[in-house]
Amino acid sequence: MTLEVQNVVSAIPAVPVGELSAAALLAQLEAHRGQRLLFSYGGRDISPGYHVTEVKTGAFQALDCGANFESWHETFIQLWDVPPEDDRGIMPVAKFLAIVGKVAQAVAFDPAARLTFEVSDGSNAMALYRASAVDGTGDVVRVALTQRPANCKPRDRWLEQQAGAKRSCCGRAN
Repeated sequence: MTLEVQNVVSAIPAVPVGELSAAALLAQLEAHRGQRLLFSYGGRDISPGYHVTEVKTGAFQALDCGANFESWHETFIQLWDVPPEDDRGIMPVAKFLAIVGKVAQAVAFDPAARLTFEVSDGSNAMALYRASAVDGTGDVVRVALTQRPANCKPRDRWLEQQAGAKRSCCGRAN
């Protein structure tokens, strides 16, 4: 594992089902360092000339719809979906990891942070996605991006409590 991402992938946190944390995504990509990297969203692959235009991290504080205090860290990776301007081809995984590694050295980078991708073609508004899967078969690694839905945290907590109440002492649902 390279020095750039070593600290980021040292602890892979738990995240909601169907979503990869920054650390989990980087750890999976590290295994494919020699391949090229595409992101898939909206039923198609991003254009081979895409750019990582910005990586930003932030700490947020808010009140949810139940007036509960919420606090979290989030990392945003902005992708500009444009055709290639030259013959460079698809970005190598190693270059993507180097970009994120440079960010991790310059700003506070929480591997447990929620990971959000902002994707736009430069004409349409940015859409928000989450990384849901990595497919490393073949010579191109594809990271599946799925839309980031809105959610109700109080409802999610209630559903989690209900599911926990139905488990027996052996961990099986009744």
